[in-house]
Amino acid sequence: MASATGVPEENPALQEEEPLLGRPGDVTQKPGQGLQFNLVTGTAILAQAGIWILAALVWAAIFENNFIFFSYHPLLNSAATLLFVQGTLVLQPTALQKDKIHGTYAHSVFNTLGVAGLIAGLVVIELNKASHPETRFTSIHGKLGLVAYILIFIQWLVGFAQFFVPRLFGGVDSAKAIYKYHRVSGYVLQVYMLAVIAAATQTAFNKNVLHIKLWAVIVASVLVLAGVLPRIKKHKLGL
Repeated sequence: MASATGVPEENPALQEEEPLLGRPGDVTQKPGQGLQFNLVTGTAILAQAGIWILAALVWAAIFENNFIFFSYHPLLNSAATLLFVQGTLVLQPTALQKDKIHGTYAHSVFNTLGVAGLIAGLVVIELNKASHPETRFTSIHGKLGLVAYILIFIQWLVGFAQFFVPRLFGGVDSAKAIYKYHRVSGYVLQVYMLAVIAAATQTAFNKNVLHIKLWAVIVASVLVLAGVLPRIKKHKLGL
């Protein structure tokens, strides 16, 4: 059906059936729209609610107790996770080439700050365990966390090289050809990071000091995934 201007009009019945936060993968940055709107459009608002609730759970528990050197570890790691989610949300809706480039720069800044936070968090835990090294990576959280540190650093390094040093892959076209794998692994790692945080609720430090509830972390994590996953554009994954 067309209007008097000749522009097709949407069927009112279809508009009424349109999901409030949009359909899966249909959030796209409009021409001239600032990158900041990518952080809240569509289901992103759910992801923001989830990740800020998750960070608040950790930060509130830390500051409600006596602050010790080890306290920096959960603070830094939760802050890094928050930054990684922002890095994903800011890039997902980009469509025009210039927006993709600007989005990638923002994505890189968020992720580089996140990796810096993780490295600082790793340094804290290593210094904390220096006097009793036999306790390193003995818990499920510790083992999962070690794998997360390694995989996330590799993910960041490959992503950085793909965009800023494409000649390492044989040129721009060759680097772009493996973007889809970087995206897939990024989403998998985001789920994995949330699992690592959930596992942290079962550590002795949390059970004896912080008392963060596993169910609260799971609810916050579900919100994050409910906000991030529906915005995935299949064509960007090569599907």
